[in-house]
Amino acid sequence: MGISFDLFYQTHSPENIELAQHFFLELLKKGYIFDKETEQWYCPNCNRFLPDRYVKGTCPYCGAPDQYSDACEACGRAIEPGRIINPRCAICGTPPVRKKSRHYFFKLSALSSQLKEWLESNECLQKEVKNYVLGWIKEGLKDWDITRDITWGVPIPLEEAKGKVLYGWFDNHLGYISFTLKVLKERGIDGKEFWNSARIYHFIGKDIVYHHYLFLPAMRMAEGSYKLPDFIPTRGHLLLQGKKFSKSRKWYISLRELLSKFPPDYLRYYLTSITPYSQRDANFDLDEFKAKINNELVANIGNMIHRVLTFIHRKFNGTIPEPSSFDREDEGFSELLRELPQEVGNLMEAIEFDKALKKIRDFCAECNRYFQTKKPWEKEGETCLYLTSNAVKALAIVLEPFIPESMEKLWFMLGLDGSVHDQSWDKAAEFTLKPGHKIRKPEVLFRRIRDEEIESLKKSLIGQESAGS
Repeated sequence: MGISFDLFYQTHSPENIELAQHFFLELLKKGYIFDKETEQWYCPNCNRFLPDRYVKGTCPYCGAPDQYSDACEACGRAIEPGRIINPRCAICGTPPVRKKSRHYFFKLSALSSQLKEWLESNECLQKEVKNYVLGWIKEGLKDWDITRDITWGVPIPLEEAKGKVLYGWFDNHLGYISFTLKVLKERGIDGKEFWNSARIYHFIGKDIVYHHYLFLPAMRMAEGSYKLPDFIPTRGHLLLQGKKFSKSRKWYISLRELLSKFPPDYLRYYLTSITPYSQRDANFDLDEFKAKINNELVANIGNMIHRVLTFIHRKFNGTIPEPSSFDREDEGFSELLRELPQEVGNLMEAIEFDKALKKIRDFCAECNRYFQTKKPWEKEGETCLYLTSNAVKALAIVLEPFIPESMEKLWFMLGLDGSVHDQSWDKAAEFTLKPGHKIRKPEVLFRRIRDEEIESLKKSLIGQESAGS
């Protein structure tokens, strides 16, 4: 998918274990952790205590079936230990029993007022999410069981708690911090100081709101030395042809299969364009995928790029021409070009990626209109081609986050040094392509998706479903 990593790491790394144990001991010292005897799920057939994800049943809040015992994916609520209805062992299907064990709890309820204040004062959080989290606080938060009787996980750093580990949700989000500190340490930067002065985004799905809006900030509030997230972009699920992805029901297309047929940039472009700011589910529709690539990426963006570069290559032997005086049309287009990175950047910082992409499409449409109005094939056209070539350069930078592989190819065609990935955002507004600059021979960046390619995927999908049913 064109993704690269500064660090690809795991929550069971030494750094994250150390940080998680620090949080546990610090919270214990401050009185936010206590222990008491409780009951845990135990499978008599498997002869073992069961992790939360090894117990399934019906949600006690909304009645959704086939939910994990610690959280409901349908209503987003965290489910307290022992509350799941009609539980069964996810391994063997046997109804588990409750067995007594001593566990440690985090006093989530003690931080209710702080959580409420943080939620109400943070204007960067999605209002609809914030409102129902505030509703949960009003109902009354329950203290959180943060340990488990299982063989894997972060060990509790107490002699009297040997054999017990921290619940995964206690330590996993701390990886955001520990991984960042590790990367920055390797670069000689004070990671903690950087973290506490940075703007922090936590991207999540709507099924884990309870954990990221309550557990996570409460832990950081209680520990006291790490900044809370400024933004928690909360998105819906991805559907396929209007239905939930399901391997068991054979309703899925693998990423590997799609990437064997289409460039990663096609998937990046389409998924960005259909994913809204809200928690509304996004639907991967194969016909819409074809239409968006063919009508937007190929016919609008790709066409604008290709016609400008091809015209310069044919009429001026690949050399950027010297512009003459600017008329009103030229001045208006120049202004649009200078405003583009700021307008797109503002939308990206507000996490409105679909709208940022639309802003770029609108600019390309305007560029095509300007080109058509100026008719450089009938007149001299130097000013038009000078401006539109710099518009193409601007597109290479502002589209790089969305379709990086294609924009690297475009950067090469423009005859520019280095990589598009290393360019500063502000350079998009600069007229970098000076008169006399030489571009390389243009090539078509995007190809149309054929009807038969989509029909083949549909048949494969329906065939899988029929075979599975």
